[in-house]
Formats: sequence, structure tokens, C-alpha cells
Amino acid sequence: MLPGLLPYEGPGHDPDPPQGGFLAAVSLILTRIPGQDGDVVGSDSRFLLIRRARHDRDPWSGQMALPGGRRDPTDTSLLATAIRETREETRVDLGAAGRLVGRLSTVTPRTPHLPALSVIPFVFTLSVPVAATAASAEVAEVVWAPVTLLQGSQARITHYLPMEGVRLAFPALDVDGRTVWGLTHRILDDFRIRMGWRGAP
Repeated sequence: MLPGLLPYEGPGHDPDPPQGGFLAAVSLILTRIPGQDGDVVGSDSRFLLIRRARHDRDPWSGQMALPGGRRDPTDTSLLATAIRETREETRVDLGAAGRLVGRLSTVTPRTPHLPALSVIPFVFTLSVPVAATAASAEVAEVVWAPVTLLQGSQARITHYLPMEGVRLAFPALDVDGRTVWGLTHRILDDFRIRMGWRGAP
């Protein structure tokens, strides 16, 4: 397990869904530093993002995100959800090539118009190089982003969102012209803090 991350103690410790809502899991997937043994994350590492396809019924339509999704009744745990959804969306098989190194804090949407859900982020390192591709109609693009975006402050931006007559400001990350904000940004920021990287957004 990477120092600073939370342990995952198995399906018996998965939380109950929020009232009237559901559970979901996402995968923060990191490449290891070439030539290094163990679970090492540094400036040569990258992490995987997806851009969700545009869909009128998707509240996160077109946004940058981590691979993952809603728990299916057939999933034995939220970890199984993260592995299955990642494989379906990107063809990255974390069961074969990934190593679970911990999890991050559970996150929930902060705006009332979004669905009631609790999201568990799992953190993986890859044991071997793998190719990722947009393998689902729900995914428009996959992007390997340098972890230096989290370690420094150059990529920090503000995302403005008009809502109910007010222009709201959200901290965000610029990934080569793509804006990462909201719930995904909060997950990445949690990871950044736990890694001790203090200069990032």
C-alpha cells in the first residue's frame, strides 16, 4: 500500500448507499516509474483520465473523469465495480495488470441537482505497461496525464459555472486544454494531499 492512502478491508466494509441513491467506484490508475521496484509514484508517472461522451441524460455529460461507475447488483464488492467498469470503459484489465495500493476518501456531490451517490476511489499502480482505449459508448476519449500536473501549480485554473443566476467558481486542473473539475478534481486533490505534494491546486 502507498503511504498515506486508506486501506480497503473488503466488501464487508463497503458503505451502504445514501438514502434514495446508489454507490459507485472509480479507479485512479498510475504508471510506475520505469526501472523502479515496488509501488513508486513520481514525476515520470502518469494517471488515466476519460472524457465522458455527451448525453442529454448524463449529469456529467462531456466532463473529464476517472474510469468507473455505478455498482451493479452482480458485483461482489465496490472494488469489483471499479475493476469491471474500468475494463468496460478503457479495456484496462486491473485484475490482471493492476495492483491495488489503497483507496481515498468517499466523495459525494455537493450540488443538490446531482444524483444522490457515494463514490469510493481506488488507487492502482500498473505492473506492466498497458494500452487504454475508449471502449464504451459512454467514453469519448482516454488521456494519460502526467502526474506532474498534481505535483505543481502551473495547471491550476478556475472553472466558472452559471447556476440559478449565479456564476459559481470551482478549483480545476488544466490537462492539455481539458478542464478537470468537480468531484474528479476533489478526488485528485485528496490524492495530492495524501502524497504530500503541496504546490498543486
